Amino acid sequence: MSGRSKVSSKPKYEELVRNAINTALRRDFSDTRLTFLTVTRVELSDDYANAKVWWDTFDSQKRGDCSEAITAIKGRLRTLLASKLDLRHVPDFHFVYDSQFEDEKKIAELLKAEGEDKK
Repeated sequence: MSGRSKVSSKPKYEELVRNAINTALRRDFSDTRLTFLTVTRVELSDDYANAKVWWDTFDSQKRGDCSEAITAIKGRLRTLLASKLDLRHVPDFHFVYDSQFEDEKKIAELLKAEGEDKK
């Protein structure tokens, strides 16, 4: 029985994959660059064959290093998740940097500056 059949909905499966990736990054890989990386969201294709994996880092200066590290472990990560989640078919991961927090900070700064200009 595959792990996918144990999960009743796509959002729950996406959450399962997100949690499994975050756990694997902390426990199963020795690359220290991965300790700065967090997966923020996973979006699966309708056939579950592909997954967009959004990630962020606590230190934006380490973004390049983190990108290299996550790309380097892509194959090993899929193999690891297949065994940990008891899956026959693991989606192909496409890693995307999640700039949401940086964007929110820029917007807040713009709004603050706009408010100060009106005073």
